[in-house]
Amino acid sequence: METMCDVERLARHFDLGSLLESLGEYELIAHWTQGEFHHDVVVRTRPDCVIVIATNCNGGVKEVLALRDVPNRRALWHHRCPDVKEFGEATIDIVARAITPHWFDPCELLREDARSELKPEHRERDEGGGWKCRTR
Repeated sequence: METMCDVERLARHFDLGSLLESLGEYELIAHWTQGEFHHDVVVRTRPDCVIVIATNCNGGVKEVLALRDVPNRRALWHHRCPDVKEFGEATIDIVARAITPHWFDPCELLREDARSELKPEHRERDEGGGWKCRTR
């Protein structure tokens, strides 16, 4: 089995399913979305290793982060896009980071003119940016 905190090796899987399978045992902590196209899957592989796997909407791995503790979702996004005031100013301590060919600047998803597959009348702005399905 692979080293469970080796983000470079984990990122070589390119898809969420095979990456999770390579971990063997893990605890699913959270699944967060930001807008339509970004997912963060947070897993604990051992007491001192939390992995954040950022994927696109098709499960393609964009980024793999290793941390000692579960990050605050807003702090994670503040780290990625520090100019977005809605995320606050909390910080996180990233131990290791790897990106894949699927990676692109996640702040592009948060812009007012970010692309969307939802018709304007069926969407609303997500907290921090990006679009989500209108709930009201």
